[in-house]
Amino acid sequence: MSTDVTASDGPAVVPRVGVVLGSDSDASLAEALAEELRALAIPFEVRVLSAHRSPGLAADYAATAAARGLRVLVGIAGMANHLAGALAAHSLLPVLGVPAGGGLLDGLDALLSTVQMPPGVPVGTLAVGRAGARNAAILAARILALDDSALAARLAVARTRMTERVEEADRRIREIL
Repeated sequence: MSTDVTASDGPAVVPRVGVVLGSDSDASLAEALAEELRALAIPFEVRVLSAHRSPGLAADYAATAAARGLRVLVGIAGMANHLAGALAAHSLLPVLGVPAGGGLLDGLDALLSTVQMPPGVPVGTLAVGRAGARNAAILAARILALDDSALAARLAVARTRMTERVEEADRRIREIL
């Protein structure tokens, strides 16, 4: 999966959001997240680093994230999802966890693994699946917008467009029914 860290017409752009997948089987969730980040013009990078199969690499990634310019980390994994917690254990950056569906409990196991962090190692946990991935991107954007007025303006425009789509759907359904 490519990362959006270079501008099409110039120098490298520093990614602000680091997206870490526990497995390439979670790529569809990363695509949903990436779509939202691209729409808001937020540079990001995507890696596959497992909390269980490559713990040293995941720890090193999280420990060096802030120095590389990242401001928010997102961990996406399923089953015994310890990825977001492992990232949070090695970084002081905000970490968002997206539980992937599947497995024996269809994502409930991943949700519980992500949300039940010990005090002092918080992970902002989103919904299981694509909705959680999309909301992770929007929540990351809101965090970044705290000191980026241009991004805050883009978020406001996106919110207005969402409201307009709902109003249009309401108008159409009232005409039909």
